[in-house]
Amino acid sequence: MKNIVRTLKIKLPAGQSAFLWGPRKTGKTTLLRQSFPESLVYDFLNTDVYLDLCKNPALLRQQILACAPRLLEYPIILDEVQKVPMALDEVHWLIENKKLSFVMCGSSARKLKRGHANLLGGRAWRYELFPLTSSELPGLELLRALNQGLIPAHYLQDDASKSLKAYVQDYLKEEVFNEGLTRNIPAFSRFFDAMAYSVGEIVNYSNIARDCGVDSKTVREYYQILVDTLLGRFVEPFKRRQDRSVILKAPKFYLFDVGVAGVVSKRHVVEERGELFGKAFEQFIFMELVAYRGYRELDFEINYWRTKTGMEVDFILNKGEVAIEVKSSSRVDTNDMRGIMAFLKEYKPKKAIIVSNEKKPRIVGGVSIMPWKDFLAALWSGDFVN
Repeated sequence: MKNIVRTLKIKLPAGQSAFLWGPRKTGKTTLLRQSFPESLVYDFLNTDVYLDLCKNPALLRQQILACAPRLLEYPIILDEVQKVPMALDEVHWLIENKKLSFVMCGSSARKLKRGHANLLGGRAWRYELFPLTSSELPGLELLRALNQGLIPAHYLQDDASKSLKAYVQDYLKEEVFNEGLTRNIPAFSRFFDAMAYSVGEIVNYSNIARDCGVDSKTVREYYQILVDTLLGRFVEPFKRRQDRSVILKAPKFYLFDVGVAGVVSKRHVVEERGELFGKAFEQFIFMELVAYRGYRELDFEINYWRTKTGMEVDFILNKGEVAIEVKSSSRVDTNDMRGIMAFLKEYKPKKAIIVSNEKKPRIVGGVSIMPWKDFLAALWSGDFVN
């Protein structure tokens, strides 16, 4: 981690507070300690700190007010803040009455919202930290990224298989249970396994409900838990006009990390071709788009487009301005281009791109076929959406 410079920069004017959200092990604590080396830190994963503040949240205010004034010139860091929701009332008081600033980081705001915790009423800016991106890894190894994922500790290991399995078991499942987000542990475990096999596919709530032995409403709630805990996100279908030939309702769903999705679905990619490579490659490109949008503080939509006859484009950006199809092929042919050519004809986007495993860029019929490294360099340079 020492040699990796994170893209996210948290620069706060005097008196400004912030929330930093992101899944566990994405590097939030490291980033904050590097960004604010002089800051006072409360780590709610520390059992002593956690138990003391759970019993008496006012201790936070009392201890901070007893600090030397020079310590209070810097933002005060509260790590894993969702574990002690009542602490936010004390934070609110200190912001309002003592003009102090805080950076509060955690893996989920869902528990805070469900417990009606004080989210500071817009007084705190919001940041989100993602797994590593290609802009942070100039020498990114594609197969390593697809198999081990881009959670920093996992990507940097020689073999992350055991760490990934432990992460899924200890965090993805148990953390959800420990936070009290669901009580039906066996059903949620079955849902999680079933969901992983359909990452990047159109969500069929009824099929997953049948596999899990629960109703569709419960499956929707389980998906929402994953969204609220930043473990995944939906991609809605592109809608510009009412058209019965186009899918308009069912979303797709992607987990936040390609390595996590791989270990849950028991996927291992051994070469840069084939169906398994294609699915992982698509998810990798999606997460780059999401991270770019988040770090550049842009608000463009990411959708997909699919007709009922099977024509499809993986990602439509900014209300149809950019169409992106991801193909794992080292030689894109006419058949690979059918979907994006149909979209180009119907909607006339400003840019139509196929991200591929080809070695050199070329243009065919108004579509730019780009090697994935070229595409990502152009993306982070702001060539597509800025």
